[in-house]
Amino acid sequence: MTQLTLPAGMEINGSIEPGYAEILTPDALALVAKLSRAFEARRQELLEVRVERAKRLDAGERPDFLPETAHIRNGDWKIAPIPAALECRRVEITGPVERKMVINAFNSGADSYMTDFEDSNSPVWDNQITGQINLRDAIRKTISLEQNGKSYKLNDKVATLVVRPRGWHLDEKHVLVDGKRVSGGIFDFALFMFHNAKEQLARGAGPYFYLPKMESHLEARLWNDIFVMTQNELGLPQGTIKATVLIETILAAFEMDEILYELREHSSGLNAGRWDYIFSCIKKFKLDKDFCLADRAKVTMTAPFMRSYALLLLKTCHKRNAPAIGGMAALIPIKNDPEKNDIAMGGVRVDKARDATDGYDGGWVAHPGLVELAMTEFKKVLGDKPNQISKQREDVNVSAADLLDFKPEAPITEAGLRYNINVGIHYLGAWLAGNGCVPIHNLMEDAATAEISRAQVWQWIRSSKGVLEDGKKVTAEMVVAMIPEELVKVKALVGNGATYDRAAKIFEEMSTSASFAEFLTLPLYEEI
Repeated sequence: MTQLTLPAGMEINGSIEPGYAEILTPDALALVAKLSRAFEARRQELLEVRVERAKRLDAGERPDFLPETAHIRNGDWKIAPIPAALECRRVEITGPVERKMVINAFNSGADSYMTDFEDSNSPVWDNQITGQINLRDAIRKTISLEQNGKSYKLNDKVATLVVRPRGWHLDEKHVLVDGKRVSGGIFDFALFMFHNAKEQLARGAGPYFYLPKMESHLEARLWNDIFVMTQNELGLPQGTIKATVLIETILAAFEMDEILYELREHSSGLNAGRWDYIFSCIKKFKLDKDFCLADRAKVTMTAPFMRSYALLLLKTCHKRNAPAIGGMAALIPIKNDPEKNDIAMGGVRVDKARDATDGYDGGWVAHPGLVELAMTEFKKVLGDKPNQISKQREDVNVSAADLLDFKPEAPITEAGLRYNINVGIHYLGAWLAGNGCVPIHNLMEDAATAEISRAQVWQWIRSSKGVLEDGKKVTAEMVVAMIPEELVKVKALVGNGATYDRAAKIFEEMSTSASFAEFLTLPLYEEI
């Protein structure tokens, strides 16, 4: 096995496979160690703030816009100019850092490609390091793959790369600094920056990022301070790094101006991360007996609270000259059923047409087969313009009450309950086996959609409104009885993998236990 030269105080307990040492170099690891020592205490403090805030919400507090930052919301300021490579983002494709996926996403015809170390990636050690290798090779255009008799390599014209590191809540358990685990996000970010930032600049782009799961502007400030130190360490001009923040928690929705302000020298806008946003709403109001959302499929972007959030994000961004990027269309092409495929593609078309007409500058897709369709809808509205930041939505006025107008509450159906259980087992089983991006029932599922499934089941059991259409109350006993039935259906599709038995057990524990696990990936990470 290859021996690494590690900075003082660092331990690595993951296996060092061929090629890993090219990523885990002494200087790259020194940057990881320096950032970790400088910022780990603040990360832990901010995670503790989340815990304390959650307790207050559990006790009945309702979020509101912060009085102490009103001057920022009311101030006349803009973010720093956007680099040319990020001016046109009409369609962004997303996917994990797996080699074939990386090549296909770069070649998809999308304007941008968000490569993902987070929700669509199972963070096994091998995925994290081979992902860095894949991106290094792709940026230098040396990436290729021979698989099942097919050759994959990059086209001349490829999408602009944007990297999503892990969120603040996730550790990298294989790397310790001074005896403590490092932040997964800092680990992903530092390795990528060290190996690729200067190469990207030389090729006419730059180091661009998507920042997930934030709950406050203070968490954005932490990222900004990390950017400043990293640019100093690598000898890069301040403002070289650009980052788009995913607004995918209900608390961040009340601090969008402030988040843009904290990152204003490094900002490339905000994204409406719809699936995690729905999960966040369920999680934050999980103990409110009057809070209840209908079947997952019924909670769309036209639901009152989702519509308010989407329009407020759009208005906030354009007021600050920042791009506003719409959320994910999780539907994927259905090759073996033309009729179902037409319905699915119609859903994507409506979704992208609404975003474009509202004023969004682009939106996400999860599959190369959707790029052209989404691009067509944005071009109908934008024409040849790269974006529509000039479209100021001064007609939009969203209150705290609008953001908290949680509907629809019905219907909750047995089919919807079973769907949540089925998706939860299927996704968790795949995740435990190392795959974080899974097509299930003609949707591309990642950790965010699986989180909605298990959170809804947990909350329906506890809410006074968690009642099926036929009048039956959703109970833990009902869920426990359905789990083995849905496991049989999952195994009929995927085979008899042992991880699915374990997934069913985990889903039962997480959806029926007395306490609510903050993220399903936290206990799962200890098992992989």
